[in-house]
Amino acid sequence: MLNTTTLDTLEARLGSAYEVEQHLRRHGPGLCDLLDTLDDPSGFEALCDLQAAFGQPIPDADAVEAALRDILRILADQTPSSLDRIGHERGLPASDMTRWYGARISELLARFDHAE
Repeated sequence: MLNTTTLDTLEARLGSAYEVEQHLRRHGPGLCDLLDTLDDPSGFEALCDLQAAFGQPIPDADAVEAALRDILRILADQTPSSLDRIGHERGLPASDMTRWYGARISELLARFDHAE
């Protein structure tokens, strides 16, 4: 039997997943462009995993959180020289985008941390 604390936690985690989904609706294409240009193909794979977590009637909050953590790690692992090269080759402000998306993803992950 689920107690109210467990239900509150589940509801909070689903709310956090919903916030991620809303963020992706607005900013997902830019994140997709960024991850597609990085030298680490696992970033794009993590974004696909994130999208798949929303392909169910009730999103899998654990999968959403795990994919966000993977994406954040991949963004944090980028070297400034790699981002500069991508910026010059593709005309994409990769450094700025990496910082912006990293900050937003950190904020979204904090919601999961507070939900527990």
